[in-house]
Amino acid sequence: MLLKSMTGFGRGEAYGESKKFTVELKSVNHRFCEVILRLPRNMVSLEDRARRLIQSHISRGRIDGYFSVEECSEQEPVVKVDKALAASYYKAMEELKVTLGLTDPVTIQHLINLPGLLVLAEPEEEVETWWPVVSQAIEQALDSLVEMRLAEGKQLKMDLIRRLERIAEINGQIKARAPKVVTEYHERLLQRIREWLPDIPLDQNRLAMEVAIFAERSNITEEVVRLASHISQFRELLEKGSPVGRKLDFLIQEMNREINTIASKAPDIEISQMVVEVKSELEKMREQVQNIE
Repeated sequence: MLLKSMTGFGRGEAYGESKKFTVELKSVNHRFCEVILRLPRNMVSLEDRARRLIQSHISRGRIDGYFSVEECSEQEPVVKVDKALAASYYKAMEELKVTLGLTDPVTIQHLINLPGLLVLAEPEEEVETWWPVVSQAIEQALDSLVEMRLAEGKQLKMDLIRRLERIAEINGQIKARAPKVVTEYHERLLQRIREWLPDIPLDQNRLAMEVAIFAERSNITEEVVRLASHISQFRELLEKGSPVGRKLDFLIQEMNREINTIASKAPDIEISQMVVEVKSELEKMREQVQNIE
């Protein structure tokens, strides 16, 4: 399975029942799979099936779906007359004539524009028979959407691998630098003792103990090993493909934790500079991972 982005767009069209059905799907990143559909009133009964079909193809992201239906053939309009309402209007007008003492007859012209008397009726349609064609339009839109998400996912993967390789390279440099930190500390401490206390005999045991305490306190072996392990797991997940966005996000948090510990345990300018670069790469990776399914 390939890595997928959570952003994309897809459009599908299908014809049937003398109608044209159009579906447009737009997706953006989201923690879960959220599907928001906007359908014409006469298609609302198909909403649940449409949502389930979309969710069967998408694991994460917010999907906004826009549905439309157009009539392809000309249909003669059907006008319905509410005869009972017309009779009530006529009776009321006749009574009003008597009340007002009018003699003019009530004609069709008096009735024709009264509200509710004439109604343009929409032809009754079997909406359920639309589903095979509507689902075809949805599938087409989904194919286009997934294709775009895959294309962007490929670009994200390439960028993440490049940054991950740089972090692995820096981690190797930190590992190589770590022993020198203790050696240089020993040399600096010895030099300061000789500068500050030139007339006092040097206690080698005391010096060795001080250096050993520093070496233990600044030991970053475990953090370097764990960071390398997280890098390896990250690579494996990238090859595994979607949906791995949450796992990748968790691993970035763990890598951040290890590199922060390294920074606090190893008081060395060179390692500090390396840590800053790693944190910069991790922040850029975190932004990218937020958009992976």
